[in-house]
Amino acid sequence: MNNEFFSKRQSVYAKNGVIATSEGLASQAGLEILKKGGNAIDAAVATAAALTVVEPTSNGIGSDCFALVYFNDKLHGMNSSGYSSKNINIEEVKKRGFDEMPTGGVVPITVPGTPKGWARLIQKFGTMSLIEVLTPAIKLAREGFIISETVGFYFERAMKAYKARHIGEEYNHFFKVFTKDGVSYKSGDFFKSDYHAETLREIGESNSDSFYTGKLSKKIVSFMEKHNGFIDASDLAEFDAEFVEPISINYKGYDVCEIPPNGQGITALMALNLLKDEEFIKDDINTLHRQIEALKIAFSDTLKYVTDSKFMKVNPNFLLSDEYVKLRKKDIGNVAKKHEPIDYEKAGTVYLATADKDGNMVSFIQSNYMGFGSGIVIDDTGIAMQNRGHTFSLDENHHNKLEPRKRTFHTIIPGFIMKDGKALGPFGVMGGFMQPQGHLQVVMNMIDFKMDPQSALDAPRFRWDEGLKVGLESKFDNYVAQKLQQLGHHITIDLYGGGFGRGQIILKEKNGYKAGTETRCDGFIAYY
Repeated sequence: MNNEFFSKRQSVYAKNGVIATSEGLASQAGLEILKKGGNAIDAAVATAAALTVVEPTSNGIGSDCFALVYFNDKLHGMNSSGYSSKNINIEEVKKRGFDEMPTGGVVPITVPGTPKGWARLIQKFGTMSLIEVLTPAIKLAREGFIISETVGFYFERAMKAYKARHIGEEYNHFFKVFTKDGVSYKSGDFFKSDYHAETLREIGESNSDSFYTGKLSKKIVSFMEKHNGFIDASDLAEFDAEFVEPISINYKGYDVCEIPPNGQGITALMALNLLKDEEFIKDDINTLHRQIEALKIAFSDTLKYVTDSKFMKVNPNFLLSDEYVKLRKKDIGNVAKKHEPIDYEKAGTVYLATADKDGNMVSFIQSNYMGFGSGIVIDDTGIAMQNRGHTFSLDENHHNKLEPRKRTFHTIIPGFIMKDGKALGPFGVMGGFMQPQGHLQVVMNMIDFKMDPQSALDAPRFRWDEGLKVGLESKFDNYVAQKLQQLGHHITIDLYGGGFGRGQIILKEKNGYKAGTETRCDGFIAYY
């Protein structure tokens, strides 16, 4: 993706309400609900449901979701990521010939949390019924739409990979739903799914109960029994979303908030904490170097220790403490390093943002993982199942090892910024392990470099991959790569630009809101 791709888009001002997403039809679905009298939470669920229809390359009904909700002057967190089956364990997976968790098939599927998350958000904060807010998405699925440029690109890319590795009867319905007689959809094609529409209607009318204890759950269990999966009726029936207290750090007078583990939002907070006492210059080599090193240090610890909070042996509060900063900050030197995790026994997707006329705001994210997810679509439902269990370890000594009824380390994270106890607004950057890196970069763009939402999103990004490997967008000047290379970073230039995340930001202003959306995809802001 060359530099000409990036537009000179400006931040948008909205008086009454605003929806920012990666896809225009989904934004319009949320705006439709706002205009019908719904609040930001109603609009967020409407938008999220529409995204399962118009951007199936990134999320689906069988996905997980997280949310940060600012409602009635208080920030709330929701974790609706599903747990592993009570029937699965390391030994059972290894019996099937796997040395590590697979990416596809029935094995890496954990209980999908998204339908329950939608229902719980509406129940706790919404003003409309679930079926009312799902109606725009149902209409899109039933009547169809034209596939956008970015979604079309990911359709074609995914189908090449899925056809090569997903061979077997269990994948038949996936290809039935997401190809035209075996041929991939592409941008400009017409797409519709009566299966998807009917399933959304069933979820809406049952307040999600059908998915976990009713008609849809029976179809899921029947599929799992037929194809030797682990998920059973009790796994579905006993699942619920969990409301949690957000975690945060104060970065230069601003409270940056994330969802607590099992999410990786703590990675962004740990890295920001390591940098909070320093002054930085925009686009300076030292700034980039220290950002990269701080993220590497944070990742070295979170990739080892973060898992389901009920199973964590390290207190997340320690990872955000001044003691942690003292232990780790000294590891940021003048050259690139490979950082190892501390021995703490001795030391201690799709993203969307919404806002309404009453000041309520939502930071929401949901994802299947790795595009379409497991490659499994439940027969006659359109439910594309996630593969979140892939991030479990089959090492008995790993903190995120596979265990029954456990939530795995999760990559999707919503963000939110507060100041002096007041909401500034939601932000997020989707894209696997790029997400906390994107969070750090857009937060620093806004706070350190005084950028508005759109400029903060448009600024060039780096991506630490592993070891000393760092990817740079081609938007950076050539000398940046050369200087970082001299500091010991192993630099690659990404000419396409697809691996640096896609984000949205909404900030509260005196007379309404100011919003930005991603120019690395078909980002769209709907407002009034």
